[in-house]
Amino acid sequence: MSRSLRIDVFFDFICPWCLIGKRQLERALAQLRASDPQVEVELAWHGVQLLPQIPAQGEPFAAFYLNRLGSAEAVRMRQAQVQQAAAAAGLEISLASIASMPNTADAHRLLQRATAVSDPAQRDVLLERLFAAYFHNGEDLGDRATLLAIAQSCGLDAAAVADCLRGDGSPFVGAVNAAAGGVPHFIFDRRKAVSGAQPAEVLLAAMHEALAHSAVQGQSA
Repeated sequence: MSRSLRIDVFFDFICPWCLIGKRQLERALAQLRASDPQVEVELAWHGVQLLPQIPAQGEPFAAFYLNRLGSAEAVRMRQAQVQQAAAAAGLEISLASIASMPNTADAHRLLQRATAVSDPAQRDVLLERLFAAYFHNGEDLGDRATLLAIAQSCGLDAAAVADCLRGDGSPFVGAVNAAAGGVPHFIFDRRKAVSGAQPAEVLLAAMHEALAHSAVQGQSA
């Protein structure tokens, strides 16, 4: 007998912890499929623009973090922390290649449009490509031409997404309230919430808890 599990994920493209959390979620899902292959997972991604004040053309990455953290040593320590967590998740994040802190509104609008006009597999390819563009290749996610090229490389029709790429820095209005505690934020079956880039074991435990609760609810219905 098949069972269903909905997972809502709240994230921003500029947050390295969101990419790390994505990898941990993938590990947890792989373990779930191995132990409970009958579970049908519905995965929904919700963009949260963390820094809507960033201008459309972006800001210099190094200067942004120096201003945010107060000293070069604080920046070094934070980046080392990120790199260590990324390595533990099997990720390589190239912070040195990032020149600009982008405005992510259009990137979120692009993924939202792709979710509406394509299937989940194509959406997932685009999501992964957008993360890679920023954290692996140092591409500018605030640049309209870059986003359009990425969309086309993922098989999306340029005409179907071009109008959502405004290029004016206008804020992306997402489900901010649902992730008031920060991103990444995971909600399992609309009841069990987990915040932060937690280990796969924590996410898997939350999945099992949500599934168990649904089973009890089904028996008492």
